[in-house]
Amino acid sequence: MIEKVCAAGGTLTDDGRLCFPRALVQRTIDEAQRDFILCGQRPENDLRISAARVHMSTGGAAPGVFDLDTHQYRDSTLQDLYDAARIVDCMHNIHHFSRSVVARDIEDNATMDLNTAYACLAGTSKHVSISITEPETVGKVAELCYRIAGGEAAFRARPFLTVMVCHVVPPMRFAQEACEILEAAILAGFPVQLISAGQAGATSPATIAGSLVQAVAETLAGLVFARLVDPDVKAIFAPKPLVADLRTGSMSGGGGEQAILMAGAAQMGRHWDLPTSSIAGITDAKRLDAQYGAEKSLAVTMAAHAGSNIVTQAAGMMSSLLGVSHAAYVTDNDMLGNILRTLRGIEATPENIAAEVIAQVCRGEGHYLGEQHTFSRMKSDYFYPEVGDRRSPREWEEDGAHRVGDTARDKARDIMSSHYPSHIPDDLDRALRAQFDIRLTRQQMGRPS
Repeated sequence: MIEKVCAAGGTLTDDGRLCFPRALVQRTIDEAQRDFILCGQRPENDLRISAARVHMSTGGAAPGVFDLDTHQYRDSTLQDLYDAARIVDCMHNIHHFSRSVVARDIEDNATMDLNTAYACLAGTSKHVSISITEPETVGKVAELCYRIAGGEAAFRARPFLTVMVCHVVPPMRFAQEACEILEAAILAGFPVQLISAGQAGATSPATIAGSLVQAVAETLAGLVFARLVDPDVKAIFAPKPLVADLRTGSMSGGGGEQAILMAGAAQMGRHWDLPTSSIAGITDAKRLDAQYGAEKSLAVTMAAHAGSNIVTQAAGMMSSLLGVSHAAYVTDNDMLGNILRTLRGIEATPENIAAEVIAQVCRGEGHYLGEQHTFSRMKSDYFYPEVGDRRSPREWEEDGAHRVGDTARDKARDIMSSHYPSHIPDDLDRALRAQFDIRLTRQQMGRPS
């Protein structure tokens, strides 16, 4: 890195600081890849990363799961990761699957990373993002992706997995091993997400502005290096500073401070028109309750309206990044649908204003329910929740007075018992198992042994 940056105009100080001249950073921003596709394994799941187009994503790498049956937290497993991916595969408003839980039943890091990639890729045909622990593992994950794609050239043409890299250890220090992973991932043909995740008051300044400035600087440094490795790299600018509760020092992801930090980070991406990802939705709530909905909707809405291209942690995440709820993917799908609807705003075209329809109804029966204009706009102009209940109190009570969390759990169970994605063909699955140490069993994937 030092050689590449210095050859491009940077300098190394006597105390070991690598300095990036303004001209180099500006050139990096000006020449960065824009308007590209994050591919799904199936083209219908492709995501165009362009301008202020917003896509919703999971994420978090949580160590725990809020169990559907016991309603208690437990260690997360590879099965939980696969289950999360296939639930998301059915959620229309969750566009991207970022590894949401850690497979804590696999102790070896290299084996865990390989199996993380496979569980995510087998669970959904949407674009997937994972992190990799050791540089040596990048080649194995790449080979897995090449095999699934039908060859290295096919994957490089349509890469369906992004490698997320926290290339810095805040404040303002590079993580050598992570930078090695970043370089190897770029050379292997992966899109990359460049993440800085300092914690305000601990590893970044306590002020919102100071924390954001540091995170942006750290992320831009990673972008400079990434483009020096490959000028054509598909890189996502992802400053993701977090907030601490300064009374205790513990992370606090659900407050208004976190929401404006992420909106600010997204605005910086839009300022430079860089492909941008923000972290939003990391509620501090421990279960699906009023705190959960209030904190998550606040943060996700602000990041989305600020123009973040990929809003991670927007679904499923809870307990300050310590836990995931499979049922929450279902309720969050409704929340995200409503938020995405607000992004469209009010489209004040002559057809939408409907002056002629207004005049016709006012001179006629006095209501719009029977108008063709109403029927024609029911689906295009309105979002209808899948588990949110809009019935009258009496209808709701007569049907059992179920809480939304109960309904979501039932739907999550239904998906987990019936939806086994088959975009990785059976013969390819068997071939991959012969080549790689795949720990997710065929029985867990609903396939004959």
